[in-house]
Formats: sequence, structure tokens, C-alpha cells
Amino acid sequence: MFFIPQRSTRPSLPAFLLLNMAQIDLHQSLSLSAFLSFYVPVLTVFSLGILFDRFYLAEQKNYQRHSVFGLASSYSNMVLVGIPIIIASLGKEMIAIAFMIITFHSTLLFALTYLIGAKGNLERFSWPNFAKSMVLNPIVFSIGCGLIINVSGIELFENLISSLELLATPAIACALFVLGANLAFYKIAANWQPALIASLMKIFLLPALVFLVGTYVFTLNEQTLTVLVLLSASPVGVNAYLIASQIGQHQVTLAGAVVLSTVLSVVSFTFWLALLL
Repeated sequence: MFFIPQRSTRPSLPAFLLLNMAQIDLHQSLSLSAFLSFYVPVLTVFSLGILFDRFYLAEQKNYQRHSVFGLASSYSNMVLVGIPIIIASLGKEMIAIAFMIITFHSTLLFALTYLIGAKGNLERFSWPNFAKSMVLNPIVFSIGCGLIINVSGIELFENLISSLELLATPAIACALFVLGANLAFYKIAANWQPALIASLMKIFLLPALVFLVGTYVFTLNEQTLTVLVLLSASPVGVNAYLIASQIGQHQVTLAGAVVLSTVLSVVSFTFWLALLL
């Protein structure tokens, strides 16, 4: 198995994602320009993280180690942090774009991490196992089901909608509580410098690149640009630590980066909200 799903059996967040994905206007959320404005910078920072670890942090070439540091520099905690910030600042109508970004986020970065770590050797990477893990991930699964309902035009029963709304109501509060609880398990080690570097790349360099690309290359509208920047300014996601633990590289760095980036994201979010709103 190549991916550890987000350890959450709580029904509120999947219900929230499914219900909102089923009801959003896809014509307003589908945008190639927005997609590229986000993922071109993400892949750029991912690559820079690999190069930085290779030439400045590592004593010798180790593709697994380099790919994990690249993941630490570019993987965002969108669901637990990004979506609550977007809802609080822009309202629920803007989370449609966030859902489309989230759908591909883990799949792309985790696959790259494993493929680069295996140096492109498919014998060390199982696509069927990876695909199964991603499909069964509660976040991806709930968004996928909502997308199918939306595209197919299926009308949900009122009682079912009411039940989902009841489950979804505490989703954001629960997400923030889970984030705080998770932070209690991660500590900043004595060699905190790599964690700080990854955190700075993640919450300062990445949103800056998203802002520049979205503004000057694809000229996105203000609201779409704000959503993408806020998503990219989110701290390092906890699942990146799980991947590091599974690969056996940079576990201490990822643990520290989760904590440091979460604390420093207060500064990043404040700056971008003041600039964009």
C-alpha cells in the first residue's frame, strides 16, 4: 500500500463536501486558467524543494529523501484550514473552485513523490494500489460522489438533503478541532532548520508564485485569485507526514513543518487577506 488515507471516520466533513459538491454550479468552478495558476506554482515549488534538499541539505543523492522534502514544501492542508478560511472570508459560494483543486491535489503530489522516490521504476510503485487508496480516501470519495450527482442531474430526496445538512453543520468546527488535536502529536526537533525552510517555501513562496501567475499570466478575476492564493497559503498537510513516515525519510522535518507552518500561516493569511480583500 502506497498511501495512508486521512484518518478520519467522522461523517460531518465528508457529508459537507458531498453535499456542497452536488449543489455547486460547475460552469463557474471549471477553469483551466485557475487550474494552471495553482498547479504550475505547486509543481515549481515541489521541484525547488527537491533541488534544495539535493544540493544543500542532503550529503548524498537520495531520491526518496528529496521527493519527500519537495512534498513538504508544496502540500497544503486545504480541507482542515483552506476551506474554513475561504468560507469565513469569501462565503460558501466560492468553495466550488476549491473543491476542483482539492480533487487532484493529493493524487498528483503523492504520485510524484513515490515515482521520483522510485526513480521512475514502476516495479517499486503500484498504480492499482495507489489508485485504490486514492479512490477510497474519504475526502476524494465524497467529492467524487458529489461530482457524479451534480453531473448526472440526480435529484436528492429532501429527507436525504436534510440529513446531510445536519451532518455537515459541524464540519468546519470539527475540522479545526481535529487540526488542533493533530498538532499535539507533532514536535519541533532540535534540527528545526529544514522544517523552517520547508515551511517558508510552503506558506510564503508558493502563494506568492500563485499570485504572480494568476495575476500576470492568466489574469484571473479577483475572487478566483483570492481562493487560489488562500489555498496555497495553507500550512503543510498532516498527510505529508504520514507519507514521510511510510517512505522512511524526513519524518522529523515533516513533523516540525506541520507545526511551524501552521503557526506561521497566521502571518501569511493575514498578509494575503489584507492585500486581496
